[in-house]
Amino acid sequence: MDVLLFVLVTLIVLVVAGVAASVRVVKQIERGVVFRLGRVQREVRQPGLTLLIPVADQLKRVNVQVVTMPVPAQDGITRDNVTVRVDAVVYFRVIDPKLAVIEVEDYRYAISQVAQTSLRSIIGKSELDDLLSNREHLNQGLEVMLDSPAAPWGIEIDRVEIKDVALPEGMKRSMSRQAEAERERRSRVITADGEYQASRKLAQAAAAMTATPGALQLRLMQTMVEVAAERNSTLVLPFPVELLRYFEAAAHAADPAVPRAGIPDTPAADAELAATAAPPDGSILDIALDAERARLE
Repeated sequence: MDVLLFVLVTLIVLVVAGVAASVRVVKQIERGVVFRLGRVQREVRQPGLTLLIPVADQLKRVNVQVVTMPVPAQDGITRDNVTVRVDAVVYFRVIDPKLAVIEVEDYRYAISQVAQTSLRSIIGKSELDDLLSNREHLNQGLEVMLDSPAAPWGIEIDRVEIKDVALPEGMKRSMSRQAEAERERRSRVITADGEYQASRKLAQAAAAMTATPGALQLRLMQTMVEVAAERNSTLVLPFPVELLRYFEAAAHAADPAVPRAGIPDTPAADAELAATAAPPDGSILDIALDAERARLE
């Protein structure tokens, strides 16, 4: 009886051990590839419980999530002979687990090496301006270059992004001087354009004031008011020289002893001075004569 019980316990233990050895759990983010006696099975095991034949079957799990792989920085010379250091990042995922297991020994390492080689190649084919400002086109080119060898491995390249472009210090200084010169050029063009527009407006204002002589006097008075509003200011008012000559001529006519500066004492000179000094309407002349008569009386 004891022997029979021992045999039954032994059989139960063997069955439990066999079941435990044949049952596997595949996660949701994985797919299982089964090798039976060294040959890969056609069916890929889906997430959940899966049964294997003990000793005969071997399960290889493959992650089907999107993998983010940084590409180490690569040194290269661009097409316009500039030494740069560029790094990137690759996003890919496994779409065929069997090909990823069978066709390549380590698909992650293989993708990394292909990405580095493709990055160096794209650096040599591109110019510096493209690496700095036209990265979208270069990213698409890198994606095509990576997708070609990765497709037979059952791997899909989601996208490739160039992260950073490191430039030599001398090139950075040259680009800084170029940007500064461009800003200076724009500033001068804008200033010149403003001066041109201001000159056109001033020409139009001068034409309008020429058509209306009273506008010049109004403008002069407005300027005087603006200057007088300032504190500790000195106001310089222009005075017509012809009016001063007229007063000199009037004073000389009243008293011949009064000299006239720079004017010869002849009747012709007196007539010429009176003709040039007196305004057409005679208003100033009348005021001056009245003042002289009042002085003589």
